[in-house]
Amino acid sequence: MQYLVFEDEKVSRLKPLVNFKPVYGLYTGFRSLAEKLEDATAGSVRLTWHLREYLAPFYGEQHPERILNRIDGDELFLINGRLVSDDVAAEIIIHAALDPGCALMQGDNLLFARMPRSRFPGLSGGRPAGLIDTDVLAECLSVRQVEGFRVVDNLWDVIAFHADEMELDGRYIEAGVLAGDIHPSAVIVNRSNIYVAPGAVVKAGAVLDAEDGFISIGSGAVVESHALLMNNVFLAPWAKVKASARVYSNVFVGTASKVGGEVEDSLVEPFANKQHDGFLGHSYISSWCNLGAGTNTSDLKNNYGSVKLLMEGMEISTGLQFLGLLMGDHAKCSINSMFNTGTIVGTSANVFGGGFPPREVYPFTWGSAADGFGPYMIDKAVETARKVMERRQVVMSAAYEEMFRFVAGREQGRKFFL
Repeated sequence: MQYLVFEDEKVSRLKPLVNFKPVYGLYTGFRSLAEKLEDATAGSVRLTWHLREYLAPFYGEQHPERILNRIDGDELFLINGRLVSDDVAAEIIIHAALDPGCALMQGDNLLFARMPRSRFPGLSGGRPAGLIDTDVLAECLSVRQVEGFRVVDNLWDVIAFHADEMELDGRYIEAGVLAGDIHPSAVIVNRSNIYVAPGAVVKAGAVLDAEDGFISIGSGAVVESHALLMNNVFLAPWAKVKASARVYSNVFVGTASKVGGEVEDSLVEPFANKQHDGFLGHSYISSWCNLGAGTNTSDLKNNYGSVKLLMEGMEISTGLQFLGLLMGDHAKCSINSMFNTGTIVGTSANVFGGGFPPREVYPFTWGSAADGFGPYMIDKAVETARKVMERRQVVMSAAYEEMFRFVAGREQGRKFFL
């Protein structure tokens, strides 16, 4: 039996966070959805992966060990890539706990299905064509409704699930191991809940306070002098927390990313930069983003009401009291930028100038609150992205550039607004 983790048609409403990654590349807690699924199944089954065709060349470079966009099994066990895997989901997958021709759905989300290859829709030469239309898929299956699974349905769900997922992911930490270079003047509170990897550095006067939650510092990561970490903080390898930063309450900092100032309840993907003073709360910052010095995000409305997002010009209530900034890959903002509660900044957008920008900044645009936004020329966007990556000793591959230009060409036809 072939186990296939798939992207469905609902992925498109998770832009801009999924423009440069498959949906299972999203993080909530300190692991991606793919990592959660792999860890939960623990090698009991071999997973194969379906993703949008334009993503596959670069994703294949990142993950040469994974089988992508190929169906060669006579029988398929399908797993929705938007699923946040847990023990119950793992049991279903490991034991293939579905009769042939059956599916489990939660609402309108098809979570799992078991079917012969011959009945899989849109198959061409062993390759799935585009996003999977689960409505079409469900028509040829016997469907049973289930409940209780976490599924990333909405753009804000990665934040909504994050605090609980940090607690769950904390089970994977080797708590009580302090193997890095820790300065004698660093303050360690509740070492039994702390992991400092070999090769990590904790400098003079830093405070690691794990009284009310874990702290994990990966190999090569650096915590500079007088920084404070507390209440569930995960630093991936080679991440950096700048001097005098306050990082607390469910913070994930990805590989080689930098954070400074005040950060809480936020996810910072690999190779992102928020190293200066300013507040970041209940926010998702994608790879290669840069937040200028003094950037501040609001994550709570003055009336303490539900935060609304502006998506494609339509206002949508999230049901969340706390929600800050959702920023796509390669987006940037200048010094002293301010973002209203529930702001979306699109892929490779460039925000500068005073005042609050719109709550929806379209991808590949350039501008300010005062002067409005216009198109960010694709060649210039590519050249800037190349320089940003080179500064971190990462070469933009031909596959990455092709993906970048594809997304730019697709997104730049969208309207601009002031």
